[in-house]
Amino acid sequence: MTQDKWSQLRQRLLKTVGQNNYTTWIEPLEFDELEKGVAIFHVPTNFMGNYVSQNFADLILHEFNLSGESVQRLSFKVAANSPVRPARAPEREEEPFVELNTEPAELVDSSPRSAGATSAAADKMETLQAAPLDPRFTFDSFVVGKPNELAHAAARRVAEGGPVTFNPLVLYGGVGLGKTHLMHAIAWELTARKPDLNVLYLSAEQFMYRFVQALRERRMMDFKHLFRSVDVLMVDDVQFIAGKGSTQEEFFHTFNALVDQNKQIIISADRAPGEIKDLEDRVKSRLQCGLVVDLHPTDYELRLGILQTKVRQYGATYPGLQIADGVLEFLAHRISTNVRVLEGALTRLFAFASLVGREIDMDLTQDCLADVLRASERKITVEEIQRKVSDYYNIRMSDIIGPKRLRSFARPRQVAMYLSKQLTSRSLPEIGRRFGGRDHTTVMHGVKRIEELKQTDGQIAEDVEMLRRALEA
Repeated sequence: MTQDKWSQLRQRLLKTVGQNNYTTWIEPLEFDELEKGVAIFHVPTNFMGNYVSQNFADLILHEFNLSGESVQRLSFKVAANSPVRPARAPEREEEPFVELNTEPAELVDSSPRSAGATSAAADKMETLQAAPLDPRFTFDSFVVGKPNELAHAAARRVAEGGPVTFNPLVLYGGVGLGKTHLMHAIAWELTARKPDLNVLYLSAEQFMYRFVQALRERRMMDFKHLFRSVDVLMVDDVQFIAGKGSTQEEFFHTFNALVDQNKQIIISADRAPGEIKDLEDRVKSRLQCGLVVDLHPTDYELRLGILQTKVRQYGATYPGLQIADGVLEFLAHRISTNVRVLEGALTRLFAFASLVGREIDMDLTQDCLADVLRASERKITVEEIQRKVSDYYNIRMSDIIGPKRLRSFARPRQVAMYLSKQLTSRSLPEIGRRFGGRDHTTVMHGVKRIEELKQTDGQIAEDVEMLRRALEA
């Protein structure tokens, strides 16, 4: 078994496990030798060897045997050449499996250790500090708009690395609104400004996993040392520890220890701390004692800005590819709930257009993205909009539909028409019929009037935004 052959095998593993898993767990493996059916690897830490053994060993064994090598088990060794749990293949012709020895002594000596040994074990854990950061998620690539400007400003302040002002900083919001992007951007900025800063970024699931591993391997002191020695602790999707009593308790004590040391803590969640079900009150209280910032659902302008930014980035990948007027505006209107879906749709559109050699126009867009557009089709009805607007302005629904031209009725009616145009797929004549049989030109005038007032009248702009959020919630 040569290094070249291992390199080829790794490329096949990349296609199977994906880029993130490959970068984190497969790429760091250093193939040493193949001896008597045992493939020996060097790994940076026991933790990594154990994780690969439990999660990827059967796949690696399968690839070895496909390549013509007779391998019965894998052996992982750290620098001190102490093997971690072995992964074996069965002697019979069956699917490879992982045989795990549950004896903790194989991982760590349960006898009393010297202070030097304890320190060495802690050093090994420290090499596992951060989950991989996505190089795309920086402040430069983050598109700022009204729904996220406060969260962006707070993240920028923390990323400057000055005196701790907001502790913790809690970013919360729905899926695809930019929480993880801001978390990664903060980590990139902090490490760029202060390379010596110990920044630990991980998901709540990874925190929980490491906690369980430490309990199982009797290394709680090493775990506590790792998490209490960081300068900045960043935990993504903290809602996943809700209902996990022991993990919440350890998170609570870690939180307190870092705050006492004036260390920065940054948290993200899918909802406000007080609204996370099964999260202990003491944890909620700690999270609410800092700056809690909501990333609001994206508005049309922000979605359009994101699309325009992505188009500029794609210019280098797809040189000469043309995009017709109105396509980006169409996508920003139709795909409104999730930025990831929006970006994915644009990526697919550019790839498809480059393959067929066509300009990106409305026909190609609707053909290529038919499934995405169907899934994103708004379910809001004109009647629902009329009810919501009449409640908001405290007038009767009959006044919204009726013929009265008093300004107190006409303006809400125009707002309802504008929202009906923006949030439903109904045509102008159809909208007009639902507003007391009005002509489509009346609806067009109302929509245009609200668009103009949004630019000059702050109250109208706020009313429209509040109603849109309520309808899309």
